[in-house]
This record gives sequence, C-alpha cells and structure tokens, in this order.
Amino acid sequence: MPWWSWILIWIALVAVSLLFYVLLGIRLFRQFMATVRDLGAAGERFGAPLANIADPAPGLGPAPDGAQGHGHQAATGSAVFASPMQMRHDYVTSKSSRREERRRRRVQRKADRGQPQALRDIEFS
Repeated sequence: MPWWSWILIWIALVAVSLLFYVLLGIRLFRQFMATVRDLGAAGERFGAPLANIADPAPGLGPAPDGAQGHGHQAATGSAVFASPMQMRHDYVTSKSSRREERRRRRVQRKADRGQPQALRDIEFS
C-alpha cells in the first residue's frame, strides 16, 4: 500500500467525523429551539393566571347573598391577605358543606339500594 493511501484514509475519517459532528450540532440546535418554543407557549398559557395574584381584593369579600356557592374557590394567594377569622370561617363552612354533601349522597345511595338508613343520617333531614 503506497504512503499516500494512509493520507486519504485519514482525510476520509476526519471528514466523516466532522460531518457527524455538524449533523449532531444541527439536531441539538433544533431540539433546543423546540424546547424554547414549548417553554414560550407554556409561559403564555400559564402566565396569564399569575397576573391576577397582584390583585388580592376579589377573593376577600363575601359572596353574593352572604353565602358561598358550592365549589367556591378563593383567588390564589387570598389567604395571605385575609384575616384569620375570615379564613377560619371559610374553612368551617366548606368543611360542614362537604360533610353535608357526603351525608346526602350516603342517604341517597342507601335509598337507591333499599338499605336501612342510619339514625344519625335521617335525623338531619
């Protein structure tokens, strides 16, 4: 084998390795740009609700008719600015409404199945 064949072999190896690294770099750049694009879309999607945190007033006042609706959710971050008595009242109210809802479902389920009702359940009605 002549001496110049080794030079051609090394040139081919270096060229193939450079081509591999260029293609790898292009692929990595495309994946990076796709990640940046997804992060931008996520920021637009989830960034809008966070803008409402700066205004704590909507979650602090009482609900219309003086009662909270079923499934009432206070504004995010409103517990930080609310008084402890208001938060305790909200907690007790939601706890009792959840308990009453469970009792109502239990009574309905037992009535549907024809099972006898527990005395503690029917005394509330």
